[in-house]
Amino acid sequence: MNSGIQIRVAGEADAEALLAIYAPYVQHTAITFEYEIPSAEEFRGRIRNVLCRYPYLAAEDGGEIVGYAYVSPFKERAAYDWAVETSIYVRQDRKRGGVGRRLYQALEDILKAQGVLNLNACIACPAQEDEYLTRDSIAFHQRLGYQMVGEFHQCGCKFGRWYNMVWMEKSIGEHLPDQPPVKSFDEIRPLLPEILGTV
Repeated sequence: MNSGIQIRVAGEADAEALLAIYAPYVQHTAITFEYEIPSAEEFRGRIRNVLCRYPYLAAEDGGEIVGYAYVSPFKERAAYDWAVETSIYVRQDRKRGGVGRRLYQALEDILKAQGVLNLNACIACPAQEDEYLTRDSIAFHQRLGYQMVGEFHQCGCKFGRWYNMVWMEKSIGEHLPDQPPVKSFDEIRPLLPEILGTV
């Protein structure tokens, strides 16, 4: 079902296409706690900032972008350098079709090459599922090997309703006393054709 999906690095020129995927999540769900749809210019800036250090990936099928994923620093202090926060959005009509799994696998492979060890996902969680939020994202991350590590209660308000937030984590490398530094995304770019299977 997902055999035609290709994963590539996203760029600022993709901002409008990615924003078209993200906007319905802002408008109609509590999956993101953002209230206002960002401008294309702001979104380009977000892509640019991520690519300074980390991968920002797009999934294409038939020349159309059907999902994207990226990471950001877990925290800015140096001791957290080996941990990142993951984010993923799939076009509404392409959910449950393997796009998310392909994106996360590619993301994980690249992050391993960089030397990242911990993947952390911050996920909105309903006390009771409603029309704005289900536990689908939690289940998706569990299927990919993430484990629940904490829940914050009634910490986000959207559409006049209070939602919880959970943290999930996955370890993808060995933790050493003298850990090698994380490589920048630019440093491992020459390896991308092999990692993404485009050689």
